[in-house]
Amino acid sequence: MGSKCSKPEPEPEPDNDDLEKERKRKLLLAKQRQIARMKAARKIQAWWRGTLVRRTLLAAALRAWMIQCWWRTVLWRKLYMRRKNLLKMYVMEEQAAVKLQSWVRMWQCHQHYCQVCNAVCILQAPKSCFTFQTSDVSQALYGGAFNQPEFHIEILSI
Repeated sequence: MGSKCSKPEPEPEPDNDDLEKERKRKLLLAKQRQIARMKAARKIQAWWRGTLVRRTLLAAALRAWMIQCWWRTVLWRKLYMRRKNLLKMYVMEEQAAVKLQSWVRMWQCHQHYCQVCNAVCILQAPKSCFTFQTSDVSQALYGGAFNQPEFHIEILSI
């Protein structure tokens, strides 16, 4: 039996194999941590690259939309101007047609007026110029007496 002051028993020295295994285990854990960090970094980088790409695509889409709106406005203005010019041409053609029709009507009225004036002049000639009865001849030819000339003038307005 021994005394109470005896030397403690020395701890057994760790085996080189145990030390080697512990070192390998620590290296393996460090490597696994490093791989996990790399995976996490890749995920973060992929997310960030995706965010940048989406942001770039959004900006490009907005710019394309703005260009499309501008182009539609340009086309609309061209179409509007073309329609406006066609309408002006149509109005000018209509006004020219109305003016031409009024000139033709005026000319017809003038022709009719001249015919009536010539008939009146013939009827008002002195009776000594005629060797026959004008009233009988005129009644037979023109179907009426020429005591008073008749004027029929139509004025058409548009």
